[in-house]
Order: sequence, then C-alpha cells, then structure tokens
Amino acid sequence: MRIGTPPPHYRWDMMPHLPILGSFAVAAAVVSTSFISIASVAQDSSGKERSKRPQSATPIGDESRRAVLAEPDRQLDERVPAEKITEFPSPEVPRFVAPPLPPIFEIAVDDAEVAMSPESAAAARASLDAGLDWLVANQGSDGSWMRGSAVTPTDMSPRRGAASVAVTALAVKALVQAPETPARREALDKALRFITGELDAGGGFDGIAKGGIGNYVTSSVVMGLASTRDLAFSDRVADGVAWLRRNQWDQSEGVKPSQDWYGGAGYGRSGRPDLSNTQLMLDALQEAGVSPDDPAIQRALVFVGRTQNLPESNPAPWAQDGSGDGGFVYTPANGGESFASENAGEGRYGEIRPEGAPRSLRSYGSMTYAGFKSLLYAGLASDDPRVRAAFDWIRRHWTFEENPGLGAQGHYYYLHAMSRALLAAQQPTVATIDGVERNWREELAAALVGRQRSDGSWINSADRWEESNPELVTVYATLALEEALKPAMRVAD
Repeated sequence: MRIGTPPPHYRWDMMPHLPILGSFAVAAAVVSTSFISIASVAQDSSGKERSKRPQSATPIGDESRRAVLAEPDRQLDERVPAEKITEFPSPEVPRFVAPPLPPIFEIAVDDAEVAMSPESAAAARASLDAGLDWLVANQGSDGSWMRGSAVTPTDMSPRRGAASVAVTALAVKALVQAPETPARREALDKALRFITGELDAGGGFDGIAKGGIGNYVTSSVVMGLASTRDLAFSDRVADGVAWLRRNQWDQSEGVKPSQDWYGGAGYGRSGRPDLSNTQLMLDALQEAGVSPDDPAIQRALVFVGRTQNLPESNPAPWAQDGSGDGGFVYTPANGGESFASENAGEGRYGEIRPEGAPRSLRSYGSMTYAGFKSLLYAGLASDDPRVRAAFDWIRRHWTFEENPGLGAQGHYYYLHAMSRALLAAQQPTVATIDGVERNWREELAAALVGRQRSDGSWINSADRWEESNPELVTVYATLALEEALKPAMRVAD
C-alpha cells in the first residue's frame, strides 16, 4: 500500500530507475546468470586488479574523501579499549561510486514483472497474505509487536521495550509493501501511532537509544517510516538518519581511519561495532535515500571491508592467515570475532587452534550476505574484486536450508539478508559453483512456504537471537517474501 510521496530529503528522483522487465523470458536474455560486470577491469602498476569507472558512476568528491581520511582532532574516546585496537594502513576511498538499486517499497502487482513462474508467484503471494494476516491478528492492543518481550543482544544483558519498537517498525514496512486491505490499513495506522508515541515519550531517538540497542531500533524505525513515503514522517526520518551519523564510530570519538573500530556501528554507544549493526545502518541510510558517496556510507565501507575474509584487501592478521574465501565474519573490531568459528569449536575469537597454527576466523552465511549487499549499497561496482569474491562465496555455499556456518541459528535473519542482497545484485538467477542455474526467488519462496505453520506464522526451533519468537520470525519471513515479489530489474542493455 502506498501512503504518500517521497519527502524532499529523499533522493529517489536523483537515482536512476531501471526499467522493469516485461517477463521472465526477457530477464534471461537481459541479465547474465553469473554476476554481471558493468565496468571493465584494469591493472595498476603493481599488477593488482582495479576497477575502471563503471557505467553511470559518479566520482567521489574531494570533500567526502577528506572527511573519510581525516585524522581525529581529539583523544580516543574512553569507551574504546585502546589496548585491543588493531592498527592498519590508512584505508583507500573508491574513486567512483556506482548507483545502487533504488529503494522499492511495493511488491509487483503483475506476476509478469516478477522473475518467477506463475505457480511460484501465486504460492509466494498466498504465503505472504497468510503471514500478514497472522501479524494483524497478533498485534498488541497498543499497536506493537513483541511488547514486553525480553531480548538478549550479543554481549548485553536482556532488554525490554526497545526491541518492540524495532520489530513494530519492520512490521510497518511489511504491511506497507503489500496490497492494502481494511484490516492491514487499521493495523498499520495503529503501529505508526505506537512508534511515534514511543519517540515522543522518549524525547526522540536519543530517548529510545537508552534501551541499549539504539542502532538496531533507529535503523528499523528509519526503514519503517521511510517505506510509507509520507511527508508527515520526513522530519522523523531525517532525525533518525542524523542519529545514525552521530553514533557511527569515527573521528568524532577520536577513532582513526586506520583503527579497526572505524566506520562501524554497534548496538549502542558502549560496545564495539559489528557487521550486523553496520549493515542495518546501511540498510536504513540506503532506504532514506542517502547517496553512496556520503561520508557516513564510505566510512562504513572501510569497516565492512575489514570484515571480509580476503587477504588481498583486508590487512587484518586473521584475514592474512585465513581462508581467503571472500566471505564475512561478525566483526573486525578488537582483533576480530566470528560466530562460525565458535560454532566450529575454534572459539569466537579463533583462539582455540592447534599449537603453532595461525589464528583465523570462519566466514558464515548471514554475515556474508550482509557484507555483500553493504558493498553494493556503498557504490562498489560489480567487477570490484571484493564484490566478486563475496559473490563467489555465495555461489559456493548456496542453500536455503540453513545459515551456512551456523546451521539453524539465525536462519530467518539469514533468509531476510539473503533476499535483500540478491535483489540488490539484480540477478534473476545465480549460477552456483556446480553450474546449476538457480532462480533465487522461486527457491526462497519454496523454502518459506514449506516452513510456514498452519496458522500463517513462522518459528525457528533454534532460539538464538530471539528466533523462537514467532512475531519476529514472521516479520523476517514476510519481508523476505516481499523482496522476492518485487519487480525484477534490468541491469544493462
């Protein structure tokens, strides 16, 4: 359902809208089944691959470049453990940014615009309708979801209240993107009143952030309100974007561009940054129309790049001694962490290893899709070695059955990140490493339809990261289905 028109601070009108494909048959002819290169590849004087200017790209201005590379004019914030910081060479800033896919806040009305068979599209729509109906039926009387539920963010004590605002905001987006019904309209209005009421009662985003998961909540609220395209919310979206900028770890906290916290976002202002929070911040900035050459996005790109298992571009010791598989870990901060390493019995920090073996960290699915789409949102071209390495990891670890590296843990978070990343990549099919052409929309829809409960909800048997809560998981699942049902987009003529 469309509520309003883009507020003035949105830049949708400045971003190239790509033509909708007329049919799935056209998609196969227009879009390559492997990741499309829209820029040619050259080599610098050292023989290392670099990207030429991609089509439709714009140069990054000197002001943005200086803002990213500037040294701080203050001491390191006392909240940052200086003894744990890793120093790297000064980062590089791309010369050009390629425009990412603009935000799409509606599923396709016509199945001909979706790169799925009619049968798959019908099953996905029916599943989505059942999921949204369940959410409407299980909305709290105050308009919220998960009200009063305790959540336990990574490395934090349980939190109540704030998570409800975030989940309700994501549910708003799920309702907005689907066709309107009277019941959905009523649920949407109640949810929006709840969110704005919480913001007003807390004194804005700073008040909500006192719940301890400020970045998660603020990013979700920005996405939910931005999806409405209602001018009435433009100031609140702008305030949320400003909050995200202020709370990114950068020079304003005395963090140097060469340090491993730089550019990242964490749950709040007292803990180290991680890729999960950073990708959520980038989701919000992208959906609010912030240009990829913005310093906040380019600072985040520095952090994201240091999270990738790619020794050619990541100087972190764990990456230099690692698999080089192109995937991503949880965080590079404080020496680096990976839940996949923990799951493999090697310790979250990769500290459990045979005597004499170098320390490394394992890549895993949810963070690799998070990292991959973050590279695209930051304006990297599809031929960039970091983008290609991440996409090759995806091709080698293709599955909807689990979160690769973590099994059932965070499975629905993984499916949601996967759907967003593959839509951003603008690929109707993916050629996996075994040579099989995969229609990701059809496979995603089948996976979710098969896991849906008879009442329309979803739940994960693994309760880590609150995925035993059907309200959260059903929001993830409906949003993932909506990504699959959005129009397929043309990459190049």
